[in-house]
Amino acid sequence: MIKAENVCYVYQIGMPFERQALKNINLEIDDGSLVAIIGHTGSGKSTLIQHFNALVKPTSGKIEIDGINVTSKDADLKLVRRKVGIVFQYPEHQLFEETVYKDIAFGPKNMGLSDEEIDRRVRESAKMLGIKEKHLEKSPFDLSGGQKRRVAIAGVLAMRPSVLILDEPTAGLDPKGRDDILEIIKKLHEKNEKMIIIFVSHSMEDVAKTAEKVIVMNEGHVEMMGTVDEVFSKSKKLQEIGLDVPQITRLTNKLKDAGYDLPDNIYTVEEAAEAIKKLAGGVRNV
Repeated sequence: MIKAENVCYVYQIGMPFERQALKNINLEIDDGSLVAIIGHTGSGKSTLIQHFNALVKPTSGKIEIDGINVTSKDADLKLVRRKVGIVFQYPEHQLFEETVYKDIAFGPKNMGLSDEEIDRRVRESAKMLGIKEKHLEKSPFDLSGGQKRRVAIAGVLAMRPSVLILDEPTAGLDPKGRDDILEIIKKLHEKNEKMIIIFVSHSMEDVAKTAEKVIVMNEGHVEMMGTVDEVFSKSKKLQEIGLDVPQITRLTNKLKDAGYDLPDNIYTVEEAAEAIKKLAGGVRNV
């Protein structure tokens, strides 16, 4: 479990550009959760996720990961960072080894694992991410953008974290690459029942397709937290803080306003297609 209690964070305390980035964050994320964090630019999303593995420590408040007080002075930060793996935005820019195999193996090697264990983890992680065996001996720089992204995620997964955090995992990818990464996130969630997966996104469509729960950040605090349905049903509130519901939801809402009998909770193209199919040949409800 991840637990945050009254977490505040202030950048550049005492300096001319002092700014409070997080304000009294209180939240709990249970094991096995698949959570999206959304919010406008500057809302505190990235600052929050960096607190989860102690890259940044709060100015005040407490964070616990699996019962470990991350914020205490004697916290074992190496253990914390093994438990919490972060894949930053555009992680492919951080690839540097000669081969894909060596890049994935970098984390496990630094953990002091045996060669046999490293090899097992590299191959298992590569398989989970759909990286073919023949690509392991290739240079990561010969791969496509989507393939590089997979290699970067595999390198974090090879460390077997309890919590996997992805910051804008689909940023810069073409539609197929984006869909592939979202599908991988869902499959990882299905295969790892206890792992917490958190991803930050600006795309309401990606959130609707993938997440089970959503945390909405606004001006450094948690504005809302709930299921996809609970959050996206509050479209007016989302618009007030500079966000929106998925485009398909806006479309189906207009169809409902025009008199078509459609459900309230349509957030993906697939859901919309299914609902409209049921109406095909039906009578307009006016």
